[in-house]
Amino acid sequence: MPTPDALTAAEAKLRGSGAADAAVDTFLRQLGRVLRGERGALAEAELDPVTSLDDAEALPAAGDDATEALLGEAVVIKLNGGLGTSMGLDGPKSLLPVKGELTFLDVIARQIVHLREETGARLPLVLMNSFATREPSLARLATHTGLDQDVPADFLQNKVPKLRADDLTPVEWPADPGLEWAPPGHGDLYPALVGSGMLDTLLAAGYRYAFVSNADNLGATLSPRLLAWFAGSGAPFAMEVADRTAADRKGGHLARRRGTGGLVLRELAQTPEEDLDSFQDITRHRYFNTNNLWVDLRALQATLTASGGVLELPLIVNAKTVDPKDASSTPVLQLETAMGAAIDALPGAVAIRVPRSRFGPVKTTSDLLTVRSDAYVLRDDARLALAPSRAGVPPQITLDSACYKLVGALDERFPAGAPSLVDCTRLTVEGDVRFGAGVVIRGEVELHGPRTVADGEVLGSGRYAAPVP
Repeated sequence: MPTPDALTAAEAKLRGSGAADAAVDTFLRQLGRVLRGERGALAEAELDPVTSLDDAEALPAAGDDATEALLGEAVVIKLNGGLGTSMGLDGPKSLLPVKGELTFLDVIARQIVHLREETGARLPLVLMNSFATREPSLARLATHTGLDQDVPADFLQNKVPKLRADDLTPVEWPADPGLEWAPPGHGDLYPALVGSGMLDTLLAAGYRYAFVSNADNLGATLSPRLLAWFAGSGAPFAMEVADRTAADRKGGHLARRRGTGGLVLRELAQTPEEDLDSFQDITRHRYFNTNNLWVDLRALQATLTASGGVLELPLIVNAKTVDPKDASSTPVLQLETAMGAAIDALPGAVAIRVPRSRFGPVKTTSDLLTVRSDAYVLRDDARLALAPSRAGVPPQITLDSACYKLVGALDERFPAGAPSLVDCTRLTVEGDVRFGAGVVIRGEVELHGPRTVADGEVLGSGRYAAPVP
């Protein structure tokens, strides 16, 4: 049975690791809620669908003078703590080549330099790193010119203890003590900003508006028009959302709390099993969170001051084992929060519908192959965008996970790079298929291996079975 001793043990472990007060206080509040029986569930009966929102594509152009002043108060924050372990990487995911030799971080740096040159704004780029990503990421940024700024280039995300499922005390795993810790979800943005001193530093330097997004989403650039809209709204926080499709059924969706009408983000892990059908109903819950966020740093500081330094975000309680590769290892709970959940914690928060072009994260090797191909182009402003001929619709790529799950395996099977996918509607690869140079895929193609696609081969719509031995 869980006991208050769990709080004492968790605090001791966190303080022993050197965690900042903001991180300790946030985690202890979360653990206290779990001790009281909370599990972060959001039932469908508590929610109403969101039926209408402001539309980014209908916004007026921002006035030059007003935009110039606002850009002088803006900062870009990129979440850069991930190692991409699910894709077989052991270094920062943002250092994975995505267009030729250019990495995610290279493209982001070019985006910032372009915006600075175009607008004359100081516009700093700040990374939220982990200990594992900090050194190599900062070294990569140092190779770019035009990124000098008056605030530090990064701050560190926190780590939190995994909790034994039986008594909620921090788990001990002498075989690999590193497995005793977990990332606290990207809701850690807020305690990390406070605990690192970065929030005070940004405010002292005159920055008020933060545009926050994931480093693997190269469609997420600071939009002056959206900045003007956000500043004009007077809201403390805004979430960019896009229309849900069948591919987004398992992603977090926007809703309104029944009775109050306030906006709330619901993730799959917060949904009771009996409500899974309604969670995945894209006609009822029409908008998903792109994880592109706008934050008024002054309003955030005022809210944190009033709440004792902790932003109360809805909990996400994940049941796992201490060693994720060993199902027989000690059962644990990992407490997480989502940074978009601040839409429920900051009164007056709003959301805006944006085009799909602002959402293009790379989570799998199928995603990576798509953005590496000619279906996506790197524009003059360094923004990654779908080729004009695709009319805003990306090709649907499904690669056999047994052969292509890891980046090394992908590169081995595409040694000359991605095939041409600009005229591809759908590509499905089953089994071990290796691609030569200059391959062209058109229409809907289904390939079965083992086989090799020869250099220069053009594959039109159809099913290509594995050759008979």
